Amino acid sequence: MIKKKAIRTEQEVFFDLAALCCRPGYVHAIAHFCFRDNVILHAGDMKEADMRKMFSPSRLIRTEINTVLGLMIKVKIDWSLPTPKSVQEYIDATEQLLEELHHCLLGEFWSDLTKEAVESGFNSFAQGEMLREPIFYSGEAAYNFQYLDLAVRKYAADAPWLEANRGFTIDQASRVAKAVEEVHVDHFNAICERMRKQHPDEWTMLPLFAFTIDEIAVKANLATEVVERVLGAFELPSAERNQGFNALHDFNVITTTPLLRMPSGEFLSLQSYSLAEAIYEAPFYWMAQDKPYLPTLTKNRGDFTESFVAERLSLVFGNEHVHLNVDVFETKATKVSDIDVLVVWGNRIVIVQAKSKRLTQESRKGNDQVIRDDFMKAVQVAYDQGAACAKCMLDKRYRLADPDGREVVLQHDIKEIYIFCVVSDHYPALSFQARQFLQTKNIARVPAPLVMDVCAIDTMTEMLQSPLQFLSYVNRRANYAEQLMASQELTILGYHLTKNLWVQPDVNLMLLADDFSAKLDIAMAVRRASVQGAATPDGVLTRFGKTTVGRIVKEIEARPDPATIDLGFLLLAMSEQAVNEMSRAVDRVAARTRADGKLHDATFAFKEGFGITFHCTDEPPHVAGPRLESYCALRKYREKAEKWFGLCMSSSGPDVRFGVSLVFPWIQNENMDEKTKGMQVLDPIDQALEVLMKGRNQAKKIGRNDPCPCGSGRKFKKCCLN
Repeated sequence: MIKKKAIRTEQEVFFDLAALCCRPGYVHAIAHFCFRDNVILHAGDMKEADMRKMFSPSRLIRTEINTVLGLMIKVKIDWSLPTPKSVQEYIDATEQLLEELHHCLLGEFWSDLTKEAVESGFNSFAQGEMLREPIFYSGEAAYNFQYLDLAVRKYAADAPWLEANRGFTIDQASRVAKAVEEVHVDHFNAICERMRKQHPDEWTMLPLFAFTIDEIAVKANLATEVVERVLGAFELPSAERNQGFNALHDFNVITTTPLLRMPSGEFLSLQSYSLAEAIYEAPFYWMAQDKPYLPTLTKNRGDFTESFVAERLSLVFGNEHVHLNVDVFETKATKVSDIDVLVVWGNRIVIVQAKSKRLTQESRKGNDQVIRDDFMKAVQVAYDQGAACAKCMLDKRYRLADPDGREVVLQHDIKEIYIFCVVSDHYPALSFQARQFLQTKNIARVPAPLVMDVCAIDTMTEMLQSPLQFLSYVNRRANYAEQLMASQELTILGYHLTKNLWVQPDVNLMLLADDFSAKLDIAMAVRRASVQGAATPDGVLTRFGKTTVGRIVKEIEARPDPATIDLGFLLLAMSEQAVNEMSRAVDRVAARTRADGKLHDATFAFKEGFGITFHCTDEPPHVAGPRLESYCALRKYREKAEKWFGLCMSSSGPDVRFGVSLVFPWIQNENMDEKTKGMQVLDPIDQALEVLMKGRNQAKKIGRNDPCPCGSGRKFKKCCLN
């Protein structure tokens, strides 16, 4: 008989891993992991293929490397270089134990997922123990260069305290961290050359991650004593043995002091990301210990989040459309709520409610009540406030005013209000927790909220700097909330930029893998970290703008009229093939108008219940306008559509002259039945495009004495023939 191997507990595996990490020279195995799994090598422009290993299932993620680092420092570090065979044994054993540890975490889910539990409605994902896995293995919510750039903004108001108590500012700390990365890059070629001259028994990647104070001072252009104070603030104390780190989700001191000091006196930064994250998060805890300063610290945190989000949204919508700290009044003097950041663009509204609450250490351990309490303070309260404000904005009894008392006027009937719940710090598995815990309200014209951190807002506004592109993505992201699942928000954004986010109605759940963010990761590194490569992912942003439909969307954005904003959304949601073919069709009818000076139309109906008519003519608006609106009304009725849009195009360009929007339910009407009985049934859009491109007439030939197809009731010869 074959004896079945007993399944070990998580704690048993953890203790074995701790024993392994304390072996002589284990630090060289960690250096190998950091080089293999964190360093991206590329020649010339960085490409998606260069990023592939970052999404490999065999790659150790940052939290796993921090775990073995935290266990290694439980004893005094042995810096001796083991034999290659020993290093390989360390590597193999580490990977095996970490994989076993992961299975232990997953086992907590499967153990409760019985047939009876599922049938009774039991949701294992809502259990604290199950959430430990996504919290530990969640994808990175920010880029390291984002942490460094945002840290400067986050702590700018705290500079006097930091200089007085720590001897440096966060701007200087950020410069030091960037210099560390640059020195690592400088070391690479020299280390490769040195290894060529060494015997393989002497090979180690440890020197790649080492640096001196003088190297950093020169690279960062800072005084040596300032650099020394910065590095000292994030250096692991020599006597520190991480005594409280006895289980996977215990506090690990390596996360706040990631720098090690080598026997040579050099510093060692094995994960640049950990140093950047520590610079972003650790200073808060330094200042929080100063009780008299705590009120100032709290105010500065809130001010940073709100002002940063407002600044980023202004990049998309313009300052005139973005309002900070808006009060909601029921009467002239009765304030009922407030909005941290408000965007008013046409008939679309964005409400941002920001919080500075973070996920506590007790939550990471899987404490149900604490997880829910943290989420309540970080997200639920923000959503409830945003939902209350949205209801007020849909009620004309309420008014809005900025901090100076100036009224914020909503010029149009509101079509949709989007609620953003934004946290200022990394909140592990945020999208996953929002899916499980967030209690939303069913409010007309208010879709599901978007829950994210400031880094996600930063990335969204960096890549989608056009109002319609931004709102089109937000619209689909909110309305697909129940159909989409990803480990973090950047994965969904990355998918949209390359594939144009669209989920078929019959799809219950679409799970997106992390590698959909690869092109986005490259683009952000090019824009923010001086990496060579494509600054814009090949996809909706690169292909759409070059088409006639893309130019139409730009013109709609230039004048955000509610009559055409909906049309912009629909055009942006079309497939690439449909956009290209529709663009060629519009170009063709415009060319016909230029050639003969007559009216030419291109009309398309979509199975989703809407249609578009492009009306190409150079006639004056008082002639072309009523004709276009009349035709769109008839065509909308004939197709039994909920929405119909009409655009009057000039023959040059072609450029948008004006538009009409008919959005209302279809109701049968005998008079309209009579007016539309002679109208041709439209072909499906693919067939209609084919007809237009081949230059054939879409409808049968109209006789001079036939009723005019525009629906005027007059004969063709006395109406549109000429």
